[in-house]
Amino acid sequence: MSLVAASGTLPYLLFGLVAGAVADRVDRRRLMVASDILNAVCLATIPMAAALGVLGGVQVIAVALLSSSLVLFFDAGVYGFVPETVGKENLAQANGLVHGAESVVRITGTAVAGGLLVLLDPADSVVVDAVSYIASALLVRAVARKPRSGAPAGSRPGFKESVGEGLRFLRRHPVLRIMTVAGTLQSFAGGAIVGQMVVYADRGLGIHGADTRIGFLYAAWSAGGIGGSLLLPGIRRRLDASRILLLALGAGVLLGPVVVFAHDWRVAVVALAVWGSAYLVVLVNTMTYAQEVTPAELQGRVNTTRRMLSSGLGVPLGALVAGAVTVRFGIRAGMSTAVVSVAVAAALVWSANVRRPVGDPTRRALRRHRTG
Repeated sequence: MSLVAASGTLPYLLFGLVAGAVADRVDRRRLMVASDILNAVCLATIPMAAALGVLGGVQVIAVALLSSSLVLFFDAGVYGFVPETVGKENLAQANGLVHGAESVVRITGTAVAGGLLVLLDPADSVVVDAVSYIASALLVRAVARKPRSGAPAGSRPGFKESVGEGLRFLRRHPVLRIMTVAGTLQSFAGGAIVGQMVVYADRGLGIHGADTRIGFLYAAWSAGGIGGSLLLPGIRRRLDASRILLLALGAGVLLGPVVVFAHDWRVAVVALAVWGSAYLVVLVNTMTYAQEVTPAELQGRVNTTRRMLSSGLGVPLGALVAGAVTVRFGIRAGMSTAVVSVAVAAALVWSANVRRPVGDPTRRALRRHRTG
């Protein structure tokens, strides 16, 4: 089970740079459709093997790794496909809707999965997942086609140089570099929270066994993300990306201790929901800003590198560190690692804003974007 769970984030470390380079060199729509179809075929091997009586743990782990890798290539295409489709002026609203819908699906999908396990054999329930990828492929194909932006095929650099080009852009952009580090620290906090949720419920709130209140804790964190996705477009019309980041991280610093030291599960649910809202504001705000300032031909490389650091490094590292601290010092200390990580991110963003002069070209650019 640990290996299957690790397979969900490992591809970002293994193939993140490669996926970004591929997405910037091919037709993004075709890449997304192909990834969905291959994922459906990949998942369909689970019920097929079960029907033949040959399904084993090695195949489950291999399918989990391959499926997550295909999702990575799909996501690499999304980073450039969304700006091409809606235009950079509509990115905040579009990304908010996408991530809000994702939060809804995460909540309802968990309930649906539980119902399927009552009605179907676990291996057979994967058929529903495979069908969902076919549906996704058809929906992506139905999106009105926009002209493909990016460098002409004859002017493209070599593959290795192409990867380095994206890394150099991210490293040299002062605001995006800081926001990427802050986003990784935020993802570290998310890994610490979600990874310790069951232990936190048991040892911190006295919720044991199959108590349904554990589901409320998970749902509160995801439901908060829905609120954050709805709030972000309106906030971005009033504040620039750096200030939004600082305010949202500050909210996490204030709400984190409420969660950590709560003894009443109802207080924890409310605090987790609001913190989850601020958490998603940070992630979507950072992604939207990255898509706005990144040239079309670099979208895949720059954004998969960011995702590689956050999902591939920040989330699993947060879960591992928080778990180790919990074993040694207790659950409240383990959960506190999330608060410390967010506080460091907030201090980093605040320091960068203080150091940046008023006449800084990036600040002027942000001001021009905010005023339209």
